[in-house]
Amino acid sequence: MSGAAASAGASKFTSFMNHPAGPKTVFFWAPLMKWCLVAAGLKDLTRPAEKLSMSQNAALACTGFIWVRYSFVITPVNYSLAAVNFFVGLSGLSQLGRIAHYRMNNPEQQKKEV
Repeated sequence: MSGAAASAGASKFTSFMNHPAGPKTVFFWAPLMKWCLVAAGLKDLTRPAEKLSMSQNAALACTGFIWVRYSFVITPVNYSLAAVNFFVGLSGLSQLGRIAHYRMNNPEQQKKEV
């Protein structure tokens, strides 16, 4: 490896480390940790729809999409935060769809629960 190539690699690494949304900031770590919410949403796909919470998934969907918008108006613009929040919102919406589908196809269950 030539000196120029090594220097370019080191320069890119230094640039990444010192970026306003790099690993030295919360702008890097918060989205990384928030992927756990997406993983939990994927795990919930195996749960029966009658066991899912309508209010919890509505909150996930709403906050996910609200934070997508916020990710584009903050400085620095945080694309990783936007991406994770988009998938949080999407997982909430998909679970809401499952709940709605279950309730439409099982109206007798709703009468028993009330």
